[in-house]
Amino acid sequence: MSALAGRGEPAAAPTRTAATRDPDGTARAILAAATEEFAEKGLSGARVDAIASRAGINKRMLYHYYGNKEALYLAVLEAAYGRIRAAEAELELDALEPEASLARLAAFTFDYYLANPDFLSLLATENLHRAAHIRTSERLRTMHATFIGDLDRVLARGAAIGVFRPGIDAVDIYITIAALGVFYLSNRWTLGTVFGRDLSAADRIDAWRSHMGDVVRAFARATPAAS
Repeated sequence: MSALAGRGEPAAAPTRTAATRDPDGTARAILAAATEEFAEKGLSGARVDAIASRAGINKRMLYHYYGNKEALYLAVLEAAYGRIRAAEAELELDALEPEASLARLAAFTFDYYLANPDFLSLLATENLHRAAHIRTSERLRTMHATFIGDLDRVLARGAAIGVFRPGIDAVDIYITIAALGVFYLSNRWTLGTVFGRDLSAADRIDAWRSHMGDVVRAFARATPAAS
């Protein structure tokens, strides 16, 4: 039943539309359209009418699938986080030596942010709202706990063979990687202008990717014993 039923507006009658023939496809189309709208305009600026138009459906169909604008926004955030966590799971960090694992994670994270600017825009919007929406999501807590557990195993392996310091917090490592990537990409135009460098040039992007790996490995490495 439509979420508008009971509020003075009739529920949409079943029709032989693409939506009724392919409900999963319709849900995905709405989510993709909403991702674009929220990334471009934020939660406050996004309009349900615009999302419905982008998805090629009517507004009542959107409410039928997702209930309301804030519920749709949370669904967008969950899907966005789900995509990056799923991609990280394919890195197979446990199959590499610990230092190589950190370098791969750093490079992947930077490249993911570079290829998915909508993700950074969504994160910026949710930070403006002080995580009010993702705080309500058990799904997000579960997927992040799994990811941090994977990274923690990499750090523990490194400590066990003496290449990493013991007791390193996996969350600290990930925040370091994320901070290095997000700050560079979010500020490359202003930084490039004031320092006279083209920070979007391929060679600069490559250099920063390598720099991120160097920084995170240097932070994690065991301190050489005093002679």
